[in-house]
Amino acid sequence: MPNKSTSTDINTPEHGHMAPLLRIVRRPSIAPKKAMQIRAAALLAALVTGALLILLLGHNPLSVYSEMIKGAFGSQTALRETIKIAIPLLGAALAVALSFKMRFWNIGTEGQILIGGIAASYFALFQYQNMPSWLLILTMALAGMVAGGLWGMIPGLFKAKWGTNETLFTLMFNYIALGLQKYLQNGPWRKTGTGFPIIDMFKTEARLPKLFGVHVGWLIVLLLVVLVYFYLKRSKQGYQLTVVGHSINTAKYAGMPVSSVIIRTMLISGAIAGLVGFLQVSGADYTLTENTAGGVGFTAITVAWLSNLNPLIMIVFSLFIATLQKGANRIQTTFKIPASAADVLIGIILFFMLGCEFFINYRLIFRSRKESVKTHGYAD
Repeated sequence: MPNKSTSTDINTPEHGHMAPLLRIVRRPSIAPKKAMQIRAAALLAALVTGALLILLLGHNPLSVYSEMIKGAFGSQTALRETIKIAIPLLGAALAVALSFKMRFWNIGTEGQILIGGIAASYFALFQYQNMPSWLLILTMALAGMVAGGLWGMIPGLFKAKWGTNETLFTLMFNYIALGLQKYLQNGPWRKTGTGFPIIDMFKTEARLPKLFGVHVGWLIVLLLVVLVYFYLKRSKQGYQLTVVGHSINTAKYAGMPVSSVIIRTMLISGAIAGLVGFLQVSGADYTLTENTAGGVGFTAITVAWLSNLNPLIMIVFSLFIATLQKGANRIQTTFKIPASAADVLIGIILFFMLGCEFFINYRLIFRSRKESVKTHGYAD
């Protein structure tokens, strides 16, 4: 009499199932030394791959890489310009980190920066005669933070109340902010007497002072690093947003006000981005343009992920990406390398650096010979 079994082997060929050739498994933990080795190997692989591209362009890779370093740190002027590039990257990465820590995929930092710049520019253009310089700059900073905070809070409110898709919502808000800026530049704020639409340069009273040759925005963002770090690591609110990011159901079970956490976090995230917009118009550009954000909001996502959402580590990666961008500008001039090729070189390096984070958090398991025999009934 046949043996009746209450269970079925779902891996048998009769049922059409087989062990996958490759599985991705999350690592429970990894030693810091091994993580550093993986990152070092990724950087080396990136430099080697980039060297192949440089060779195809007909240049010596060592000379090009050396010139990139000189372009970023070879003089005081170069160093200051590199820091100026790093300032908005670091500030925007802090804004991104708060929302991403909560698993709120805020792709709207670009628009929040721009809307903060618009709000700050209003006071710089039309109120500079009505208040002393220190009060004007303070008002501009507050206006940028309020505008950016509200711009970020709106998607948070819709997500908390109606469960809307925050990725699309925040992304669309970028285009609305850009459309508003273009309207102002071509209409009410257009500088008179010019053949093409631009917004007037800020008066001296509306410009940030400099410290060690760079506008004081670098000091402001370093202070923000400390504040965001302690907010995430030491405050009750930071703990709440971390729990919400891990599991909304767990947060609800613990009695946390999930909706309030989402709205509050996006308000703070947007406010930081709006402050970055103020730093750009008042410290770097001295005017408002459609390039005030200039892709910073998107690049900041790379900074945040490379830093594993750690505000302190973001300082390093902000400088790293700023070095690549400033160095790329140098090699375009020195070696006549096209801007597109320089961007590809930066992309290669960042691709490898981001890719290594995958291997730090996950490992690949290939199907063994034993599993193949068990599944198929014969050896591969």
